[in-house]
Amino acid sequence: MGREHVNRHLAGIDFSSLTHAESISMLRKILDYKIFGISFSPYMDGQEPGIIISKEQIEQRMKIIAPYTSWIRTFSCVEGNEHIPAIAKKYNLKTMVGVCISDDKDKNEIELNAGIEIARQGDADILAIGNEVMLRGELTEDELIAYISRAKQAVPNIDVSYVDAYFQFEDHPALVDACDIISVNCYPFWEECPADYALLYMKDMYYRALKAAKGKKVIISETGWPSQGEASGGAVPSKESAVQYFINTYKWAEEDEVDIIYFSSFDESWKIGDEGDVGAYWGLWDKDGILKYS
Repeated sequence: MGREHVNRHLAGIDFSSLTHAESISMLRKILDYKIFGISFSPYMDGQEPGIIISKEQIEQRMKIIAPYTSWIRTFSCVEGNEHIPAIAKKYNLKTMVGVCISDDKDKNEIELNAGIEIARQGDADILAIGNEVMLRGELTEDELIAYISRAKQAVPNIDVSYVDAYFQFEDHPALVDACDIISVNCYPFWEECPADYALLYMKDMYYRALKAAKGKKVIISETGWPSQGEASGGAVPSKESAVQYFINTYKWAEEDEVDIIYFSSFDESWKIGDEGDVGAYWGLWDKDGILKYS
């Protein structure tokens, strides 16, 4: 890295003591060592959910990120996404396989059955039933737990989880009881926390979830910082802040043995409609598969 000592404090590394090149070098070394996990973004520029993704495209994307992670997380089990876990296994990656659950009960059945089949084939290390369903208010707690229970009964040898914002597990202890593993999304950015305090904020999110988890394992299933776009209150996107957030995240993950799946692998232009212009710029790699921080 060029310097033997880096100033550390509760809020993370004091980056004022580092040059930009040294920060980039630190990020690259963390990636080369392999992080715990990355959210897998299968869509190329101009694509969005609803199209059928080819195995060839998945393989092309997987080759880029596989050397830098131990796990990948997926978000659907249809439209080609069902091929992602098996391809990941070719690269010796572990998989958190996401079953997309919403208020569309017919689609839920298709997703759930596909996810169960993936798990039965041995390609799911964790089966995640739903993502932020409670946060969006799409199902009742009982409806969601029924889907989780069906998955557990179908694949009793696989850990079954549910993914949501950390505070949802405080508010819904029955969800904790239903899951084998608690998977929490922690976004200081979306809670308008300035970058300088983001690590402290994420730590608080995690330890609140850990307290609510009743002794069960907690994984941070999403966290990240966008490299450009519109600010969220005091949280301002920039490449510099994204680099620093990534470094602080994984230095803390190593120190406190926290499993963190970073969001995300690639920039995704289709997300502009959902999240404003900032939605397109959460990737470690750009839309063309080039590492943004080099």
